[in-house]
Amino acid sequence: MDRRKFLTAAAGGAGSLLLGGCGGSKDTVVIASSLPRTGIAQGQTESIVNGLKMALEESGGEVAGMKLRHQDMDDATAAQGGWDAAKEKDNAREAANDPNVMAFIGPYNSGAAENSMPILNEAGLVQISPACTSVQLTKKVPGDQSGKPDIFRKSGKVTFCRVCPNDFVQGPLSAVFAKEVLGAKRVYVLDDKELYGSGIAGLFIKKCGDLGIEVLGHDSIVASQQNFKTVIATIKGKNPDLLYFGGTTVTKGPQIAIDMKGEGLTCPLMVPDGCYEKSFVDAAGLDTVKAVPCYATVGGFDPSQLKGAGAEFVRKYKEKHGADPEAYAVYGYEAAKVVLEAIKKVGRKDREAIREAVLATKDFDKGALGKWSFDPDGDTTLKVLTVSKVEGWPFKPVRTVSE
Repeated sequence: MDRRKFLTAAAGGAGSLLLGGCGGSKDTVVIASSLPRTGIAQGQTESIVNGLKMALEESGGEVAGMKLRHQDMDDATAAQGGWDAAKEKDNAREAANDPNVMAFIGPYNSGAAENSMPILNEAGLVQISPACTSVQLTKKVPGDQSGKPDIFRKSGKVTFCRVCPNDFVQGPLSAVFAKEVLGAKRVYVLDDKELYGSGIAGLFIKKCGDLGIEVLGHDSIVASQQNFKTVIATIKGKNPDLLYFGGTTVTKGPQIAIDMKGEGLTCPLMVPDGCYEKSFVDAAGLDTVKAVPCYATVGGFDPSQLKGAGAEFVRKYKEKHGADPEAYAVYGYEAAKVVLEAIKKVGRKDREAIREAVLATKDFDKGALGKWSFDPDGDTTLKVLTVSKVEGWPFKPVRTVSE
């Protein structure tokens, strides 16, 4: 094991937060996290880790009489510019092989989750994602012949869960907003060909059909391209009321906005939570997001909308870090709080008992998101979508939609 991973993390780097002492003993519990800590998503993942650390620090550095340690793992590479399948697998194996690791928080990307889930499932190690939203990670999609999510659960047990709403919430409710608020009757859809992007685009398209919104076309982009001027020019000729992009900041959401401005496509752009971050604005440029009407969605609430314990979390975060938390910081905090409560309930280092306690979470109100539970598949019962206007940072919530 690389000793460097156990040094205190520098901003955006891999490291370990030692709470109440250093580890390796039977009296130490390790909570590992695996997120892209380098690349364009670094700002969002730094915020997630900050939230996670706040939960661990609030515990006083221990749980059930055992010392706590956080292992901060990077699943990104400079060559990829984001998450890497091999790195995510390596992180999962490292966590699985360390008997002190009792929970694995992450990853950030749904595609990455497909790589770590089978490894962690075989090891019986509970995994909680603060940000993965692809439906297929937890539920069977009608008509899908891939065998997901069963192929990730070879042990027959559910080990993966998430504290963020899945795309069964985000995709359809985005279409509802498009019709009811934006008045869209004709839309064009692009996606990035990845698990998350193509999945949420498909759910958006299906709901458009239910609502009577005409889908003028649906194309997949190649994220390695420098620009998408040709496809944007073609879309402009079809005169849509809205362009929907299923993808992330890393897979060129900002470039779509740049090319819309350049080609004179004036309809609104809607992007999902993979673009709900400051780096989207940084990459697109302030002039672009002010010129192109743009809306971004996120499962749950924007940090500015949180009440009670959520608002207190935001206050403490700003006080500690001198900046507003990004959208998924609170989910990093919530994931860690769930783990800590499960370990406290079990009272010992027992992966199976901790997994069972996490999956049995019901009416949880010890975090910052209000009261919620896990369903039998490991999905949260929270089913809320926030749509924000993108004109700079932070984004401005304009409507919250629920099922």
